[in-house]
Amino acid sequence: MTTPHQPENLSTELAIERSRMASERTLMAWIRTSLSMISFGFTMFKFFQYVVESKSTTTWHPGGALHMGKTLVVFGTLLLVPTTIQHWLYVRRLKKHSSEKFPISFALIAAGLISLLGLAALANLFFHLGPF
Repeated sequence: MTTPHQPENLSTELAIERSRMASERTLMAWIRTSLSMISFGFTMFKFFQYVVESKSTTTWHPGGALHMGKTLVVFGTLLLVPTTIQHWLYVRRLKKHSSEKFPISFALIAAGLISLLGLAALANLFFHLGPF
């Protein structure tokens, strides 16, 4: 017999909650990885862009470093988008099996905002748009 405050199958509800939290932790790990790639790539590009514009070197051409910086920003942004969608679909599937209401996912909000940050960095690197 269950009490009024406990669902019929408490162990199932707790398993669903653990699965949801594990998915949140996985998304946060992807956020950290993507943010690191985006920020390092952007910094690398801007540093070597400054080196090229200042003409402080005449024998070394940092074109490869500029391309590597762009590649890191692209890769970091493109990795975050599908992992965010994967997390959202997984949580949506979990909701079907749960009688509890899930809290707002701040990791999902952060992933969306960082994806926008990555797109803004890409717009700056490729089209020279924005204040950067």
